[in-house]
Amino acid sequence: MARKLPIGIQSFEKIRRDGFAYVDKTAYVHELAQAGVPAFLSRPRRFGKSLLVSTMRAYFEGRRELFEGLEIERLEAAAAEAEGREPWVARPVFHLDFTGKDYRTVTLEDVLGEQLSRWERAYGASGAITLGGRFQDLLEAVHAQSGHRVAVLVDEYDKPLLDVMGDDALLERNRGILKGFFSVLKKADDHLRFAFLTGVTKFSKVSIFSDLNQLRDITLSAAYAGACGITEGELVRCFGPELDSMADSLGTDTEGCLAALRAQYDGYRFHAKGPGVYNPFSLLNALAEGELGSYWFATGTPTFLVRRMREACLDPRRLTDGTIYADEGRLSDYRVDDPDPIPLMFQAGYLTIRSADPWTGEYTLAVPNAEVRYGLTKGLLPAWAPGYDAARRTAEGAHDSMSDGFAPSYLGIAMPANLEVTQR
Repeated sequence: MARKLPIGIQSFEKIRRDGFAYVDKTAYVHELAQAGVPAFLSRPRRFGKSLLVSTMRAYFEGRRELFEGLEIERLEAAAAEAEGREPWVARPVFHLDFTGKDYRTVTLEDVLGEQLSRWERAYGASGAITLGGRFQDLLEAVHAQSGHRVAVLVDEYDKPLLDVMGDDALLERNRGILKGFFSVLKKADDHLRFAFLTGVTKFSKVSIFSDLNQLRDITLSAAYAGACGITEGELVRCFGPELDSMADSLGTDTEGCLAALRAQYDGYRFHAKGPGVYNPFSLLNALAEGELGSYWFATGTPTFLVRRMREACLDPRRLTDGTIYADEGRLSDYRVDDPDPIPLMFQAGYLTIRSADPWTGEYTLAVPNAEVRYGLTKGLLPAWAPGYDAARRTAEGAHDSMSDGFAPSYLGIAMPANLEVTQR
């Protein structure tokens, strides 16, 4: 019987209780929790951010039974002994999830207000009027009632901004709401055990970050380069049966299957010396289906990126000839008024770090893999490059004309020529 693969499942509890295969990322959760410093992590869509947040929630809630046999079980026992405390302390958690809403049709005030009302019903009503005031009152009340400081976990904080890009008035309104709401975290240190925020993009100047100067950005940190996504070591260690089955389906051996998966889905790097990681959504789909396909691209091209590409003047040839450079500051922050699309393309997952100059700290960027190259020619290239049809035919023709050995596919990625790639 085939194992259950957690395709699109973002609940750590569901994965563990229902017997889905799980790549153990709990050491990262424990390290962040032990550090106790508020942190921010940016990763592309469908890269495991929500699952990481869900895992953190289970840890702070003391759900010990969900972590049996995982790395964090040993780490928590050792930390508790060293600190002279009981392990698996259950703490109050405020989990804010901004996914699943279209902020062009719902108001951010209503979304935040509904969440605050749920917490107020659970912990006691607030006398404050503003959203930020209610949030502040709740943090103080929960700390007083429980005797424990609160863990605040925020998933996809930037969706209310990304959804309304192009509508300057609504963007400014949502920015102001988020800024006022999360500025509470800066003055709530006495009531906070930990705060963790995720998103696709780290906005500069138009977001909450100017007030949250204590927030540690771990997006480009070597220590957390593998926190989301799947490394090749994890692939081999955790998905051996699926690799063997897929190799049989493709008519190759395990090494040939790995080579194909590597070319199609690997190549993301979030630190020059960090591990390469596979797109987890596409990789799990490929293992489940037993065939290569453009699964990530098929879920849709972000509209905010398409809008920006229409306004940009980037020569698309730069995406294939290795001449895209950026320093860390340029990649870490994004300004809405910046016409340069490179930071947004990096944060959205269409570019990744290829190398870094040790003297200047400048990064060389590249398209990570074949699936993304196909997505560029099929989805993004039409937005800004005249004659894109010819480029797309070149990419597709390279696939159709594969011969013996390895052949170029999708503007420069080499793949085993006898393997079929299904575009969905």
